[in-house]
Amino acid sequence: MNKIWDPLRKKEVALTPEEQVRSWFIRVLNESALVPLHMMGSEVAIEFGQKKYRADIVVYDRSLRPLVIVECKRPEVELTREVVLQALRYNAVLEVPFVFVTNGKNTYLYGRKGDSAAFEALDSLPKYEEMLICRQ
Repeated sequence: MNKIWDPLRKKEVALTPEEQVRSWFIRVLNESALVPLHMMGSEVAIEFGQKKYRADIVVYDRSLRPLVIVECKRPEVELTREVVLQALRYNAVLEVPFVFVTNGKNTYLYGRKGDSAAFEALDSLPKYEEMLICRQ
């Protein structure tokens, strides 16, 4: 079985199509949005009601509060409303200002509208420092 290095879990993991997308988006967050690797976690356990879930990637602010939830899917999985709602369910627990969904081919970025609970589509990936402003 092929493996890939997960820099967040600091171990080799099975090279699945979803893992390839997660690895790619970790690099995007680190290299394009300038998110330090130590401010991200992968496969983060979340409990919602009686159910347990795992968020693919969580970006943390400098106080280690969740800032972004990223839901990664295999490239052949269509990014439907249900996929976005899955990420938003995680948000019900983590209360983040940003939710990103990607399958490696398409990426949808959402940010909270001001102080409301509603999210709006973003035109581009914000830099880490810009994301932090939402928490000040």
